[in-house]
Order: sequence, then structure tokens, then C-alpha cells
Amino acid sequence: MEGSDTYLIRPNHQHKFKPAIVKEHIREIVRERLSGVQYDPEEVPNLSRSLADSIKDKVKNAGFDRYKLVVQVVIGEQRGQGVKMSSRCLWDADTDNYAEDVFMNDRLFCVVAVFGSYYY
Repeated sequence: MEGSDTYLIRPNHQHKFKPAIVKEHIREIVRERLSGVQYDPEEVPNLSRSLADSIKDKVKNAGFDRYKLVVQVVIGEQRGQGVKMSSRCLWDADTDNYAEDVFMNDRLFCVVAVFGSYYY
């Protein structure tokens, strides 16, 4: 159908957002970048932004075509306290999904969530 527009309203299986694969990418980047890092409140904003950009790029290159990605990174000082977070999105339960991971060392914690929303 040369020259005609085609619209995909659902991703085929190989391009569907897969939380397990995304979580592996998150884990790989966060452990590589934060292992042995000390908490420094002056560096946290740049570090959070840099981690979010690296994770977004890695996930985009994983082949989830036509997905809009939102990456949320929270870094805090580790003092033995608990942290609870929640997020809420309006989305299509058939195509959209999310992945999350938590990293902790002696000095800091990092919570990452990646939301993938299919657009057509």
C-alpha cells in the first residue's frame, strides 16, 4: 500500500512495553552509576537528571517504538528511615505499563520508575 497512511492502534508483541526488560536496564544503569557513591545534596539534582536521561535513552533504544516515556528518579540520604511513594496515571491497560527498581547503599537510596504510554 505504497503512499497510503497506516495507523497502528496497538503495538505488536515484540514492541510492547516489557517491564522485566525495562527493570533490567534501570538496575544496570543505577548500579553502575551509584555503587560506592556518597550522598551529596549539592550533586543530587544533576545526578537525578543524568540518571533519568541515561535510563530514558537505554529504554528508547530497546525497541519500544511509539512509546512516550516518563522517567522518575528520587535520590535521598540513607539514614535507616522508610520511604513510601506512589504514582498514578491515566492510561490504556492493554498497551501501557511501568517498571520500577530501588537501589540502596550505606549512604543513599534511589527509587526509579519508568512509565511507558503507547501513542498512535
